[in-house]
Amino acid sequence: MLYLDRPAWPWRGRLWSHLISDVSHAELHAFAEALGAPRRGFDRDHYDIPADRFAAAVWLGAQVLPSRELVRLLRDAGLRRPKHLVSPPRHLVSPRPPTTR
Repeated sequence: MLYLDRPAWPWRGRLWSHLISDVSHAELHAFAEALGAPRRGFDRDHYDIPADRFAAAVWLGAQVLPSRELVRLLRDAGLRRPKHLVSPPRHLVSPRPPTTR
C-alpha cells in the first residue's frame, strides 16, 4: 500500500509531501514513476512529492496519513532508513591515505 502525508514541508518556495510504501521500495518506485515523480525525488525510504502532485497521488490510490504514521509504517515494515545508517555515495567519500610503517 502507498501512503503520503499532506503537503506541509517547505523547501525551495514550495510545500512537499512524503510518499512511502509499506511493502517495498520497488512498489514505491513504480508508483512514483506512474505519478511522474523523478527518481531524484527519492530520499533513502520515501519520495518528496510537491504539493501540485498531491491530488494526483491520491487519485492514483495513495492513502493520506499524518507524518508520524508514515514513519511508524516504515519502521514496522522494516523499510525505514535513517540518515545516520545510510552510507554516503562512494564518490563523496575520500580515500584513506596510505599508511606508512
